[in-house]
Amino acid sequence: MWTAGRRLTSPRGKETAVVSKAVLLFGATGDLARRMLLPSLFALHDDGLLGQDIEILATSRSELDDAGYRAMAEKAVREHLSESERTADNLPGFLERISYQSLDIQGGQAGFDQLAARLGGGAGELAIFLSTAPSLFEPTIAGLKAAGLAHDKARIGLEKPLGTDLASSCEINDAVAAAFPEQRIFRIDHYLGKETVQNLLALRFANVLFEPLWNARHIDHVQISVAETVGLEGRADYYDGVGALRDMVQNHVLQLLALVAMEPPSRFDSTAVRDEKVKVLRSLRPVTCDDGVTGQYRGYDGELKRDSATETFVALKAQVDNWRWAGVPFYLRTGKRLAERRTEIVVQFKAVPHSIFSERGATAIPNRLIIAIQPQENIHLSVMAKEPGLDRGGIKLREVPLDISMPDAFAGPRRRIAYERLLLDLIEGDQTLFVRRDEVEAEWQWIDQVRACWAEQGAVPEYYDAGSKGPDSAAALIARDGRAWHD
Repeated sequence: MWTAGRRLTSPRGKETAVVSKAVLLFGATGDLARRMLLPSLFALHDDGLLGQDIEILATSRSELDDAGYRAMAEKAVREHLSESERTADNLPGFLERISYQSLDIQGGQAGFDQLAARLGGGAGELAIFLSTAPSLFEPTIAGLKAAGLAHDKARIGLEKPLGTDLASSCEINDAVAAAFPEQRIFRIDHYLGKETVQNLLALRFANVLFEPLWNARHIDHVQISVAETVGLEGRADYYDGVGALRDMVQNHVLQLLALVAMEPPSRFDSTAVRDEKVKVLRSLRPVTCDDGVTGQYRGYDGELKRDSATETFVALKAQVDNWRWAGVPFYLRTGKRLAERRTEIVVQFKAVPHSIFSERGATAIPNRLIIAIQPQENIHLSVMAKEPGLDRGGIKLREVPLDISMPDAFAGPRRRIAYERLLLDLIEGDQTLFVRRDEVEAEWQWIDQVRACWAEQGAVPEYYDAGSKGPDSAAALIARDGRAWHD
């Protein structure tokens, strides 16, 4: 199978091949691998972006051989990529790249040594993707190091969750750092691979129109919403142990906030971009008990099959204490079993300081920028325009949308899975869209403070109906400031 490189002899005397470049995929039979990773790797192969010398070694506890895993991989690609998104003739070539090695992470060092043998000693460039339970991170890292797979040409990608609080996150980061330096650690937040999230940076820093207005003088407030229609979806034990705050706000929501609020980096590279993001996260003001709302959808206990006080909805009012954002609230919310699936950023601008049309009976509505991330990627800017007419009854102004539908604006390139970009960046060693350790720990420090506040208050989630917009107290949270959620 392993055709790249020169031939070597394994400790058992069998001839193997040195693999010059490889992807080592842990958790290879899991849901994430089937839904996202394998289709993404095939898409890169299909587009000729995966070098011909790159091999894929998949591993998990399941007892499969190469043929069995390839059959699973083929089914995953066909199920999750439509015929229009794949070239059928390229599928056999992709499957030929793949080998499989069963591994019990807690079963001793022998399994890791077998992985190294399958990689011909593992001396070539190696991109490791770790999608396992956090409890397995430390033994996995130790096994890789002992097998010689944590060498200076090896990079490791870590799928969340990276801890349940600051202390556990530091423990995981310390374990990884024992084998891999920071410049070879790729912490994944798949939202950062989404096209519209990256377009937020282009919108701000490639257009003179927006950046001069991107501050407290011109922006009234910002809303970040991540709404899901699904419930537990097979994640019951994990989700009930963390809740909405730690599952979504700690990573996805705070990363979106950091991208909105960051200062212009000096260049678009991993150091400059992440330096500016971490400044924002460290500037977050501690939340008071009155600035947060928790909820739980009716029926959650039934799905869980036990009583639980875990929140399935969170709304928070956050403040970034720096010159750019002084006095501008960031309203954050996320929840399950809501009315519609939607992830969006709303930037609400202030009203014009003086309207010359008010004496003519016209009202100018403040501009609003909406960056929709899912289910449809779209950038929407509302501006004021005069309605056609002779104006004998007074001037009439109307809000007019300027829409940029990403699929329509760029009709040629197909829509990519976020993991395609992230896997390619991991393989090529570009850390720009990955999360640095100091970012993760700044996020956890803020989240731990929120949780401590709730614990001190004895907060209990407010019930809300499945299919609704969430608990009533979430609407009250923003209404008390004279504002409303964008629904």
